[in-house]
Amino acid sequence: MARVRISDVAAAAGVSTATVSLVLNNRTARISDATRDRVRQAATEVGYTPNSVARGLRTQRSHTIGLISDRIATTPFAGRMLAGAQDVAREHGHLVFLVDTDADETVEREAIRALADQQVDAMIYACMWHRVVDAPASLPRGTVFLDCRPAGGGFPAVVPDDRAGGVSAVRALVAAGHRRIAYLDVDEPHPPVASDLRHRGYLEVLSEAGIDPDPALHVRGDTSSAGGRAATDRLLDLPEDRRPTALFCFNDRMAAGAYVAAHRRGLRIPQDLSIVGYDDQQLVAAELDPPLTTVALPHYEMGRWAMEVALGIRTPDDPGAPHLMPCPIVDRDSVGPPPATAASDSRRRT
Repeated sequence: MARVRISDVAAAAGVSTATVSLVLNNRTARISDATRDRVRQAATEVGYTPNSVARGLRTQRSHTIGLISDRIATTPFAGRMLAGAQDVAREHGHLVFLVDTDADETVEREAIRALADQQVDAMIYACMWHRVVDAPASLPRGTVFLDCRPAGGGFPAVVPDDRAGGVSAVRALVAAGHRRIAYLDVDEPHPPVASDLRHRGYLEVLSEAGIDPDPALHVRGDTSSAGGRAATDRLLDLPEDRRPTALFCFNDRMAAGAYVAAHRRGLRIPQDLSIVGYDDQQLVAAELDPPLTTVALPHYEMGRWAMEVALGIRTPDDPGAPHLMPCPIVDRDSVGPPPATAASDSRRRT
């Protein structure tokens, strides 16, 4: 089928091609509203669409954005970042070229070169989880880092505020009356950035509540349900006067394992043990019994922020520092008062 040309629109509207060009490009000119409406209606009726290549040559913009990720596209856990970025791009008439490199450096270099050859208007460099990365030398200036930050700075970046997220989680437990609060942390040779940041938040709240941290309540395990179960078992084996009444878990999968460990000992959540997770992971947090109170990772909001900066719609508050996106707590049913408090309250009621 032959492409509909601007001359076809002009013929259908009964005007010159110059008039059609002015109307469709929203140029200021002395053209009546009636003529503008007639041109637009004619364009719709004949099925005219702008030639993006020709428009790009005129404007020096391709209306495309390159997004390079490690494993986001194949990971439902982080897919909301893509949704946020794509929504902003769509709202502003841009198309996103996505390349998932599977963390292969060779593929990454080729992807950056290919996107540059396509003359994308900007690039976003994204990671599946909060990391400090070495910026590839071939990345163009102004590339936006999403869920990661370059080791040497020099690029706009957005990451979750994991320290503040840890603060919110532990404050919820302290507010419920807990004093013996454990942190189920990551057991890896090179733990993720979030591990230390969330631990800092944990210690900050203990300090402000006048609670001395007990090293026995900082345990590590694999970031899985099995890892959470094993770590919780170690905590529940402590003498009764040192056993925690509440757990702050590095992620929701570990929290799910903590549920299993508690249930196998006949403990009820939250009557006997309160638990807070992290991530608000789909098909995990809300599906536990009882539903898990957790801290949400702001994947969608980070994706929107990154695309807005890439398109020049938003300017970072401090270009020299990563933007820390708030991580809200999601209150569900896994937090209650510690057992002694609950028992005391029950006696007072009777």
